[in-house]
Amino acid sequence: MLYWMAESLGFGGGLNLFRYITFRAGGAMLTALVFGFLFGRPLIDLLRVRQKKGQPIRADGPQTHFAKAGTPTMGGLLVLGALLVATLLWARLDNVYVWIVLGVTASFGLIGFADDYAKVTRQSSRGVSSRLRFALGLAVAAVAAWVAAAHHPAALSGQLAVPVFKNLLIDLGWFFVPFAMVVIVGAANAVNLTDGLDGLAIMPAMIAAGALGIIAYAVGRVDFTQYLDVHYVPGTGELLIFTAGLIGGGLGFLWYNAPPAAVFMGDTGSLALGGALGAIAVVTKHEIVLAIVGGLFVVEALSVIIQVLYFKRTGRRVFLMAPIHHHFEKKGWAEPQIVIRFWIISLILALVGLATLKLR
Repeated sequence: MLYWMAESLGFGGGLNLFRYITFRAGGAMLTALVFGFLFGRPLIDLLRVRQKKGQPIRADGPQTHFAKAGTPTMGGLLVLGALLVATLLWARLDNVYVWIVLGVTASFGLIGFADDYAKVTRQSSRGVSSRLRFALGLAVAAVAAWVAAAHHPAALSGQLAVPVFKNLLIDLGWFFVPFAMVVIVGAANAVNLTDGLDGLAIMPAMIAAGALGIIAYAVGRVDFTQYLDVHYVPGTGELLIFTAGLIGGGLGFLWYNAPPAAVFMGDTGSLALGGALGAIAVVTKHEIVLAIVGGLFVVEALSVIIQVLYFKRTGRRVFLMAPIHHHFEKKGWAEPQIVIRFWIISLILALVGLATLKLR
């Protein structure tokens, strides 16, 4: 919106700054951060009044979690509100990739909101059925993947880019859409599984978004892609503004979610943020790199899959409790200790993912 206003005025004087994605990304981050600080407390107070008993605590969860009873959920609304406002203000709204990622984020946020609402109203850890959530997520991801494939450069449409190997593209053809659906839905559910401790999911999501934002900016500039020898996807640079808004909104939320949390993100936030990460990876043709940058989320999801499959086969458990962060809780690690160590792991993985831009 602000870009259009500056353009209509001819980018005169200081308005010339609005031409630059980096300037608008900084504005988006600051806008989202201020939004979080302004509306965080009023939203939390409203959620506490509306929800009364807060988010239901799983009976089979770690005993320490019962002390969190009464904490409201749906705090992801704060992140999403900040993110949407910042992006709509600072991004170019004629960019199809921005709308793809915004659409996925908002749609998964609505799915998560419905799930959180069902849990709170029923006072049960069971919300919307997993099958329905999965089906809705696949439908949203299918539309996003098809639109992305239709707007990718002809040489890249339907192709899977392999990191490190500069000229290696795997032609998935029609299978690209199902593959991208798995990436988006898988990312959404992986972040959702990670969201089990105060501050555990939001910081790794911000770190992954930051790395993907840098990648989006790089692959959207022809000079950078020539220097780095990566595939050029024109228009993706605008996604740096989206990721900057996510980071700003995430910081505003973390202010209230830091232990002890005043509000939980809920499925409203975790599904939306995970879906956003998956959509950015699909748009920028860095689906494999997402598995590195978001490696923590991958491990959390795999721990659940391994636990379930092994238990069905043998009747025994690999982990004391899944997802894996609960395993460490059962081993006696303090919650802040787990959270901070997982943050460090996320940062290391993000740096490894960014290194693939240059390793050719």
